[in-house]
Amino acid sequence: MTPSLDTLRRHAAAGAGALETADRTWTYAELLAEVDALSARLRERRVRVLATLLDNGAPWVVAELAAAAAGAVHLPLPGFFTPAQWAHALRQAGVDTLLAEPAAAPAFAPAAAETCPVADRALAWIALPASAVALPAGTTRLTFTSGTTGTPKGVCLGDGAVGRVAAGLAEATRPLGITRHLSALPFALLLENIAGVLAPLAEGATCIALPLAEIGLGGASSFDPARFDATVERTRPHSVILLPQMLRAWTAWLRASGRRANPSLALVAVGGAAVGAPLIEAARQVGIPACEGYGLSEAASVQTLNLPGAERPGSAGRPLPHARLRIAPDGEIEVAGSLFLGYLGDTNPAPEWWPSGDLGHLDADGFLHVRGRKKQVLITAYGRNVSPEWVETALRSHDAVAQAVVFGDGQPALGAVLWPTHADLPDAALQAAVDRANATLPDYARVARWCRGAAPFDAAAGLATPNGRPRRAAILTLHADALGLGAPAALETP
Repeated sequence: MTPSLDTLRRHAAAGAGALETADRTWTYAELLAEVDALSARLRERRVRVLATLLDNGAPWVVAELAAAAAGAVHLPLPGFFTPAQWAHALRQAGVDTLLAEPAAAPAFAPAAAETCPVADRALAWIALPASAVALPAGTTRLTFTSGTTGTPKGVCLGDGAVGRVAAGLAEATRPLGITRHLSALPFALLLENIAGVLAPLAEGATCIALPLAEIGLGGASSFDPARFDATVERTRPHSVILLPQMLRAWTAWLRASGRRANPSLALVAVGGAAVGAPLIEAARQVGIPACEGYGLSEAASVQTLNLPGAERPGSAGRPLPHARLRIAPDGEIEVAGSLFLGYLGDTNPAPEWWPSGDLGHLDADGFLHVRGRKKQVLITAYGRNVSPEWVETALRSHDAVAQAVVFGDGQPALGAVLWPTHADLPDAALQAAVDRANATLPDYARVARWCRGAAPFDAAAGLATPNGRPRRAAILTLHADALGLGAPAALETP
């Protein structure tokens, strides 16, 4: 759960630093003073559901802790959502108050917004004309996940589930001696919220909370590895969480520049999509202690994680102390132990075991191997089941391929749309990558034909959701002729 104020006060008595931001270090005592001031305001205004639209930094952390102290539900809004998605989330959650960066206020307030001072920043306090929404009992935070259709779905979480995940992470990583964590992902993402803020603060560690632009992250898909590496060199963190594409870009940049990652790092956790053993190995060769994990919003984020000394590259690691996993007869991964309370607008409670929608298996030593999404499995004309993510991971494991999307449902062979790591990369380099990937795959899962992407797989081109998931139907429609495939009427899954 969110660290109690008593826990923070114990850390304050030790004089520890809680946050390092762009312009100062906040002690736990200073952080507590800000939390007390904002929580008093939330109680005075009788705020029920507080939404935040803020960059990484001290104000976000203060708002997170103050909402918990005031008994308000917190809804962090990702900055990469579209205005329509923000409006949908605010409406669905019954948000009555929005705390936002001043530049964002005009999109939500017809007149000048009220100013609210938080952690040396003058934020916009916007009262919204919301109707109360029934939430599952015990809901303390909401997170909206965007499926492949791009429509955000509200997940209701309670302190019990969040607390178990934070405690499990702390227990598993304690032997690594992590006392400085650098946040490279938006705080609004549940993974960074829990693993990068709540768990470190509960342990008395220091969170390095810098604006995302300073980290090198822009929007949902732009990443500058040189800027990121400079930040790591300057701040010397012990841990960081990355998405696979960020790890790939950073690894390639270090290799090209002849550099190695700062030795202060004890753990670079990677999740959000399949990583693959070749990328993990390439990262290790340049000094990045990369470890793949697995999680889902419905289970309050991370469930399994490889750890230094207890790892198996190519797997997603063993279950963490809070997690229970099992494999259904059809191969679907089911989880228990830290489940959500339900979806917004759905009165059905979560079952004891939650079907993740992912396919995988647990090996003899308890490591989880994830094969891909159950709903996206392709059935070839020869009746073989193939997870496209499996093949896509094999393709992205090679330097030439930045992004790959595989098709072939009902076809005698698979086709792929490839986006190269560099625009001037010759077709021969992409063909070589396909050949190397095919050499690791059985014959029914090999790519027989491929084409270059006509546009990058991002939200701006309409080929990805705002959180970076490929829009498979849109990609197939754009490239069907080049691949010799017909676009099926219904390919997207929610």
